[in-house]
Amino acid sequence: MARKKRVVMGEINVVPYIDVMLVLLVIFMITAPLLTQGVAVDLPKADAKPLEAEEGKEPLVVSVDDAGLFYLNVGDNPDAAIEPAVLMARAAAVLRLKPDTPVMVKGDRGVNYGRVVSAMALLQKAGAPKVGLITDPPEEIRTLQGGN
Repeated sequence: MARKKRVVMGEINVVPYIDVMLVLLVIFMITAPLLTQGVAVDLPKADAKPLEAEEGKEPLVVSVDDAGLFYLNVGDNPDAAIEPAVLMARAAAVLRLKPDTPVMVKGDRGVNYGRVVSAMALLQKAGAPKVGLITDPPEEIRTLQGGN
């Protein structure tokens, strides 16, 4: 009886590797949008000193009052409430002209936290790379500084 010799195959079967790679690709495609849904904010430390205003760089300030209305310190009437779409359009225009403009949000103590986050999200959609929060210093520090 004649025996057949087996020929050694010198190639690697890559089909299982391709299958694993496609499964990982699908997993990353599903999870990546979920990881980037937060609003990135650079918050100061508790013992941070107030930021010094740079010469000629007036910050873009969005105020949110206790009723949840938005105000922008840029435009014809900064004391008039504006709609979110108008806020985003004006902020985008300012940031296109001066991309290094500091962007700040000033929220009332009694406003819903969601409205402040909405303002921050609108500013990020308008092109702000960083959004800061404006706060009052604690009473002890204000008294030491001679404030009201």
